[in-house]
Amino acid sequence: MAAFSMDEYYQGISTNSYEYFGAHPVSEDDSGIVFRVYAPAAHGVDVVGEFNGWNGGYHPMNRLPNGVYELTIPDAKVGQLYKFRVYQQGGTVVDKADPYAFHSELRPDTASVITRIAPDNYFHDAKWMKSRTKCIDKPMSIYEMHMGSWKKPEGKSEADGGAQWFRYDEIADDLIKYVKENNFTHIEVLPLAEFPFDGSWGYQTAQYYSATSRYGTPEQLMTFVDRCHQNGIGVIIDFAFVHFVKDNYSLAHFDGTDLYEYPPSDVNQSEWGTYNFNVSKGEVQSFLISCASFWLDAYHFDGIRMDAINNGIYWMGNKDRGVNDRSVDFFRKMNTLLNEKYKNVMLIAEDSSDYPGVTATVEEGGLGFDYKWDMGWMNDTLEYMKIDPLFRRGSHNKINWSMAYFGFERFILPLSHDEVVHGKATIVQKMWGGDYTNKFAQARTLYTYMFTHPGKTLNFMGNELGMFREWDEAKELDWFLIKEYEMHRCFHRFFRELGELVTKNPAFYEKDYHKDGFLWINADDADHNVYSYYRMTDGHKFVIVMNMSASQWDNYKIGLKEGCTLTEVLNTDFEIYGGKGITNPNPIKSEPVPCAQWAHSADIRLAPFGSAIFEVKEDPKPKEKTTKTKKTDDKKAKS
Repeated sequence: MAAFSMDEYYQGISTNSYEYFGAHPVSEDDSGIVFRVYAPAAHGVDVVGEFNGWNGGYHPMNRLPNGVYELTIPDAKVGQLYKFRVYQQGGTVVDKADPYAFHSELRPDTASVITRIAPDNYFHDAKWMKSRTKCIDKPMSIYEMHMGSWKKPEGKSEADGGAQWFRYDEIADDLIKYVKENNFTHIEVLPLAEFPFDGSWGYQTAQYYSATSRYGTPEQLMTFVDRCHQNGIGVIIDFAFVHFVKDNYSLAHFDGTDLYEYPPSDVNQSEWGTYNFNVSKGEVQSFLISCASFWLDAYHFDGIRMDAINNGIYWMGNKDRGVNDRSVDFFRKMNTLLNEKYKNVMLIAEDSSDYPGVTATVEEGGLGFDYKWDMGWMNDTLEYMKIDPLFRRGSHNKINWSMAYFGFERFILPLSHDEVVHGKATIVQKMWGGDYTNKFAQARTLYTYMFTHPGKTLNFMGNELGMFREWDEAKELDWFLIKEYEMHRCFHRFFRELGELVTKNPAFYEKDYHKDGFLWINADDADHNVYSYYRMTDGHKFVIVMNMSASQWDNYKIGLKEGCTLTEVLNTDFEIYGGKGITNPNPIKSEPVPCAQWAHSADIRLAPFGSAIFEVKEDPKPKEKTTKTKKTDDKKAKS
């Protein structure tokens, strides 16, 4: 790995500043620690910690000409707590956590922990790391989860001092087994960088290089990722690179100046009551780029999902205020450097804006992300599913509109944690009506649409259970639902088998981002509230038909490109999924009867709110007669 360079740090192109700043052992026995911190406006900095009784003045740091403070303490050891006592410009003295600390105390305590990061001791995933890809033409179904509330240890509480959560390595085996059984290919964990408030879910970060101590140690997190990789599961980490907490022990006014944040102004603070990073500074750029690099390097994560990118693209996330060119340039720089260093890591933008080229390369004028969340698809689809079926005709384009713009970016379709909290209702609960059976029927069709739509998919934990209770970070998922209630058990089976179908058939993923991987059969049948389309790749083709109405259609005619046989491989109304069995049990032979613009057609059955997926077997093409055969036929004709 390249040596750290202060010149690169100032230029905002350093990818390894964590190797220089922070607290690092100077000997193999983990004793003797060199401390470094960047505080150019400070009048002085002391190191305080367990090794000196937290007394200032015992270990004053040496100021270097470049604004760095440095000190080696022979008696300091790995595992001890410490902070930097900063004598700020203006005269205030504040104890600050180390911005580059690799580990921290469990909240509400805030001291940093001297930690040696040694990935080689914990990873056995060389084969995975060598073969992993960005999954552009591979299946990718993401299970988004909150590490602290997927499952809870029985009989534990807050009074147990952290035992109310499973450790990273403790949760690994059950989670991996579950994810594989449900045909997810990747796990995306909500932010793990240390944060003070549980209710922020990690999106209000305090310590950017420190894996939260809620769930254990850095070594235990490495073990978690390693076990996932050994079982063929990728791991993506969520991150808030736009803003940070205002807590006094963290980055805010670090040396008495606005070292990391914008100066006091109307862009200084975010809508969440946090400080916005001032990414016009090279030092801040290097801090954040090195942070992304650290998590990819130290923990072998396979991707980073970056939160609230629209708040960086536009000033305060408001398009009317114009593009923040400094932030846009930072995204381009960061993605360029990360792509050069980690060829097969996924860089994912959570961006609700219509800014063009988020997933275009930097050379093409884009931002250089690999994927972008399709927030428009999510909003339109969920709004449609809330509408009374009697009035869905007038909103028919909420479903088919996504394919009008889908080719402009590489999209991920998300039904994330944000959609099942704060009074928004869970996914199943959002479905129109008060009837339990109809809600689940519509949810099955919603997920059929989601999983067969071009693009990769992301679902938040609990969606697959058909939960009616909104997510609460303090409680585990309602696992009792699939044990005690038949409808939830049937829905869970449907979710699992739908996932298996789409992750094992190339037609549903190989050409997610190619125009010839999707074709509307009929996008405009608003009178019946029905949509039909092809998903295909070379040698594989499927037809999907979705009925969004409350009516049953017994002889619904669909157009087809060519003569073929349709074999139903999945129907949301299968009785094993909680349906009534209004399906197409026998293969259906098409007829040369025109339907709309198509020369062939077939009649199918559709249950109320039901969807069907058919595998297509094309009729053999008539063999053309060879020249020799043609001459023989000519002679016979003359005779």
